[in-house]
Amino acid sequence: MFGINIQELLVILVVGLLLFGANKLPEVGNGLGKAIRNFKRAASEPDEIDITPNAGKKDKKDGPHES
Repeated sequence: MFGINIQELLVILVVGLLLFGANKLPEVGNGLGKAIRNFKRAASEPDEIDITPNAGKKDKKDGPHES
């Protein structure tokens, strides 16, 4: 499991408990789990290709001509 043993995991849990408190720890874990899920989902999705025409942009030919 990520190269950490049970003793290191307990130390991380105790430090998290001291930093966030017992009431906030489940919320922090829930947020972290959602972030990891979203990251995995975004990494596995294919890139989207935007095929909309550039209607708002003008070419140099269509722009105002200086005299």
